[in-house]
Amino acid sequence: MMLVTVSLASVNSVLLLILLLLYGKIVIKSRATYAVGLMIFALLLLAQNLLSVFAFVAMEPLFTAGALPLLSGISALELGGLVVLLRITL
Repeated sequence: MMLVTVSLASVNSVLLLILLLLYGKIVIKSRATYAVGLMIFALLLLAQNLLSVFAFVAMEPLFTAGALPLLSGISALELGGLVVLLRITL
C-alpha cells in the first residue's frame, strides 16, 4: 500500500512540474501576475509532494496499516485536483 501512496505522490510531482512549465510559458508571453502566483503555488505544492515522497519512504516502518489508505486517499484526491487544473490550463 505504501507503494501506491509513493506512486501517487510521484505522479502528482510530475503533473506539478508540467504545470510549472506551462505557467512559466504564460508568464514569459504575457507577464501576467496571476500566472506568477500560479507558478509560486505549483512550486510550493511540488516541494510538499517531494518532501512527502521522501517522508513516506524514509518513515515507512512508522506508518501503521490503518494510516496507509488515508495517505493514499489524500494523494489520490490531490491527483484528481491536479488533473482538473492541468486540463483547464491546457
